[in-house]
Amino acid sequence: MKAKKVTTVKEKKVVKAKAVKKPVVKKTTVKKAVVVKSNRRTLEGTVISAKMNKTVRVSVENKMAHPVYSKVITKNKTYFAHTDKELKEGDKVTIRESRPYSKNITWVVV
Repeated sequence: MKAKKVTTVKEKKVVKAKAVKKPVVKKTTVKKAVVVKSNRRTLEGTVISAKMNKTVRVSVENKMAHPVYSKVITKNKTYFAHTDKELKEGDKVTIRESRPYSKNITWVVV
């Protein structure tokens, strides 16, 4: 028969303490460039109307294939966008979703 090794409670604690110790690693701080990712949609369109104060109407053109006939269909949708820039009709702009400025204005000209 094999002889069983008898260990005391103190010996077990010492073994565990040695296994738990980890080497100390000094952390160095390096400044990184902050990149902000936005989950907001961006669309490109043309200015239709710029007669309002700090607001423009932007028409966004979306081309898609018809699901049955495969013909290319052009759909236009207009958005009201807030802006501080001097824009004219026909200007190409990029708009981004934002907080609501009023009932209809929830986009900003980038």
